[in-house]
Amino acid sequence: MSFAPRPTAPRRPAPRRRAKPPAIGFVSLGCAKALVDSERILTRLRAEGYAIAPSYEGADLVVVNTCGFLLSARAESLEAIGEALAENGKVVVTGCLGAEPERIKEAHPEVLAVTGPHQTEAVLEAIHAHLPPPHAPFLELVPPQGLRLTPRHYAYLKISEGCRNRCSFCIIPKLRGDLVSRPLSEVLAEAEALVAAGVKEILVISQDTSAYGLDRRYEPTVWKGRKLETRFLDLCRELGRLGVWVRLHYVYPYPHVDAVIPLMAEGRILPYLDVPFQHASPRILKAMRRPAAAERTLERIREWRRICPELAIRSTFIVGFPGESEADFAELLAFLEEARLDRVGCFVYEPVEGAAANALPDPVPEELAEERRARLMALQERISAERLATRVGRIEPVLVDGVDEQGRTIARSRFDAPEVDGRVILETKEPIPPGTRLAARITGSDAHDLFGELADERPIS
Repeated sequence: MSFAPRPTAPRRPAPRRRAKPPAIGFVSLGCAKALVDSERILTRLRAEGYAIAPSYEGADLVVVNTCGFLLSARAESLEAIGEALAENGKVVVTGCLGAEPERIKEAHPEVLAVTGPHQTEAVLEAIHAHLPPPHAPFLELVPPQGLRLTPRHYAYLKISEGCRNRCSFCIIPKLRGDLVSRPLSEVLAEAEALVAAGVKEILVISQDTSAYGLDRRYEPTVWKGRKLETRFLDLCRELGRLGVWVRLHYVYPYPHVDAVIPLMAEGRILPYLDVPFQHASPRILKAMRRPAAAERTLERIREWRRICPELAIRSTFIVGFPGESEADFAELLAFLEEARLDRVGCFVYEPVEGAAANALPDPVPEELAEERRARLMALQERISAERLATRVGRIEPVLVDGVDEQGRTIARSRFDAPEVDGRVILETKEPIPPGTRLAARITGSDAHDLFGELADERPIS
């Protein structure tokens, strides 16, 4: 008797191992505007199928986005490039210091390529040349809002590149060119995508935010059926429709800024202005080639606060500028006493290679400049403490950033930008997720921070 052979199931082929995608490491230095450039590059890389490595060891190539403004920033950038070369060996350099490739090549001849600031295409070409992209264009690797380097609940929105001002201490126009405003519809579309992705706070940034649209001659456009112009006021008004916190940074005190203050009083955008005054002495402001005079500025601040009494103003100042006398510095201190700004940063003047201020006479000795900085910050600490004390007893909306090492909830009020301003430190029964908006009762303050408790445990929608 014979039997037919039993049928056998066809063997399944062994699953193919998916090739590991090439990985890019990324080091981002400098200001928030450079951070946005980094986010754009990372978004494009991820869209092309590259992986993003969290360490030198896991990267096939490293990109270093540099800062080239101050001498100290240049030194930090060169050090970061050297570290990336030592730890990985394959490095592409971009950013502001990349505008001087010979300086980078002289210090680190091994770098693969050098590109300048906001040159995304050139960075990608350099990466493609040394680490070709994987062939996986069908993969959906990038969320609609792109990749970001900030926490999920806040994001920077860069509205323009370059700068139209020619301050004597600054070389930004040489590094990044003249003002180039983004189309209004493009900016608003990005803002909407950020909100759809869960962002609760948008921080508007550029070199000169209040000059937005000037280079485009305030060209008309249509958005959501509304006729608009590409200008600062229309931008702020439209962002105020999104239902999230909108915070304005790098605002020059031009007269047309006055028209935005009512939007703050109405609660459509945050009652917060970051205005880099830099000094108060008319003589020093003229030497700096800065707009406005201190007396007109004080009048404008008084009018802003009349319209919006809650307005918080942060600013930065430079002491020890060439030719600054004790009388000039005294004018600056008097300005601070009168203006009673909420937040202040102060820097000792540092020569920047290529800046016109380097040719000015009468340099201020470094020791004297440091002493003036200490005196200014001591005065501002008292003013800040007095300003914060007025908020004790109030109920304030806050946005949670996280938890500190002591288990306390760390949040910010409408008057505090991330990284540069103070915090609202809350005692809570349990950790609260970052990005939660709550009502906090302010119970105490010091020179920098507020302290409080939950006034209502229900999140604010």
